[in-house]
Amino acid sequence: MNPPRRGTPDFLLLLLTFVLVCFGLAMVFSASSMTSAYYGDPWAFTKKQLIAVGIGTIGMLFCMNLHYTKLKKLVIPAFFFIVIALIFVIFTTKANGASSWYTLGKFGIQPTEFAKLIVILYLASLISNKEENFRNFKKGLLPALIVVGFVCFLIMLQPDLGSCMILFICSAIVIMVGGSNLKHIFMLGTSFLTLGAIGVALYMLKGGSDGNNYRIDRLTSFMDPFSDPQGAGHQVVQSLYAFGHGGFRGAGFGQGIQKLHYLPEAHNDFIFAIIGEELGFIGSSLFILLFIFFIWRGILVAVRSPDMFGMLAGVGIMVMFGFQAFVNIGGVTGTIPLTGVTLPFISAGGSSMMVSLISMGIILSISREQIRKEEPATKKRP
Repeated sequence: MNPPRRGTPDFLLLLLTFVLVCFGLAMVFSASSMTSAYYGDPWAFTKKQLIAVGIGTIGMLFCMNLHYTKLKKLVIPAFFFIVIALIFVIFTTKANGASSWYTLGKFGIQPTEFAKLIVILYLASLISNKEENFRNFKKGLLPALIVVGFVCFLIMLQPDLGSCMILFICSAIVIMVGGSNLKHIFMLGTSFLTLGAIGVALYMLKGGSDGNNYRIDRLTSFMDPFSDPQGAGHQVVQSLYAFGHGGFRGAGFGQGIQKLHYLPEAHNDFIFAIIGEELGFIGSSLFILLFIFFIWRGILVAVRSPDMFGMLAGVGIMVMFGFQAFVNIGGVTGTIPLTGVTLPFISAGGSSMMVSLISMGIILSISREQIRKEEPATKKRP
């Protein structure tokens, strides 16, 4: 007997992914063209992003056509591989105060981006395998907490507070959705908030190698960026100038001025400021609404999964996209302190783009196994 034929991927979610990627490529070109000109090619960063999109698309198509349950067999070796990568990256050369990259010629690989996805899949596999036993603290919740805590510890050694925070929040939501005992969650949540506050305080108080404490500077610049517009508050101030220049309708695509070496990392962490400047309040609002609709559609696909693994993996991935976008946009607009994370599908960054597309391949694979109502049998002609 032939196995039942899989359904088609969610077309709307595939279309939204395509729209976000194309919009991101356009904004990367606009935001990086002047910086790229120093390398003799205004398309330099856009070409690198296109290569990442190409590799990520291959990964997305592969995962989309692979039954997502087969990922369970790959999770354990992938987890051990990424742990080794996170350990050795600490000993690489620091860039912007952190050791987060492996350099491969002109390209860089950031293992933390892959760690987010792998930990989400690991937790989804762990919880779905244990089922009711997951409500037991020692047999269920404790192993999950050890895994998450260990990976967060390795990421903090780089240090990368933003990615650590995103991974922790995504993991916590997957654990809660997975049916963990609420009493355990409350007790551990209180403990983690206390320990986390102490850890963040120690992290913030630690100075840099040059004696300057840029972490404290980031916090103070968040509260009042104009107190030091040429120093710690420079990025936020220039970002706010970009939004001010864009106004309601925007300066027009390619017509922004902050990317002319006024705003550092305009094509990367601060690309939303360029969106606000060139497309204005209208364009920025439409982009945010589109992204919210994209997250909602992905979560809808996840909750319709026929099994626990697919549901948890899908929810974790979409929460990762949503929370990372919130942290990026919040930092750029001065709503929350800067943490240096990319805007999914939009910011320049090969690792982020590849992981985002591979993650969407998993979501689209889940969408092919949606719970559907039984169709009535067709009547045979007499």
